[in-house]
Amino acid sequence: MDIFAVLNELRIPFEQVNHPAVFTVEQAKKRVPPMRGANTKNLFVRNKRGNRHFLLIVGYEKQVDLKALAKKIEVSPLSLASPERLWTHLGVEPGSVSLLAITNDMESTVDIIIDHSLLDEEYWKCHPHVNTSTLSIAVTDIVRVMDQTKHRYQVVDVPERDLSR
Repeated sequence: MDIFAVLNELRIPFEQVNHPAVFTVEQAKKRVPPMRGANTKNLFVRNKRGNRHFLLIVGYEKQVDLKALAKKIEVSPLSLASPERLWTHLGVEPGSVSLLAITNDMESTVDIIIDHSLLDEEYWKCHPHVNTSTLSIAVTDIVRVMDQTKHRYQVVDVPERDLSR
C-alpha cells in the first residue's frame, strides 16, 4: 500500500529526509540527517510455532531480551522472523521495517509491541517502506494509523538484555 496515500488520506503531516540506504542502527546514525523525533529500532519477531507475529518498536539503543519479553507477554519463545515472513506479513525487506509497514498487513495479523519509554517522545522516526528515506511523525498520528488499520497494540516495559555477562 502507498504509505504516502494513507498519510494523505488521514491528513497526517510529516517531515521527510532522503538518505543513502541504511540497514542497521549504526548506519542510520551516520547516514540519516538530523530531524526531530525518537530514533526507533523495529524488530519483526515470531513465536516458536510461527503462528503469531509481532512488530516490536523500541529505542535505537535498546538490546531486547526476547526470552524475557516472551514471558512478559505470555507467548512461546520469540525469535527474529525470516525475511520471507517479513515480506509476506509486512511487505517490506530487511532494513525497511518500521511501524508504517503495518499498512501492508491488510489482515491485521501482526501484533504491535511498543516499548513504554517511547511514549515520552512527541515524534518518532519511521521508514516509509524503504530504507532510503525517513519520516518524522507525531506519536498521536502514529496511533491514528494503528487505529485505522485495526492493529492490536500494547505498550510494554520491554526487557533489556544484560550485556555485562
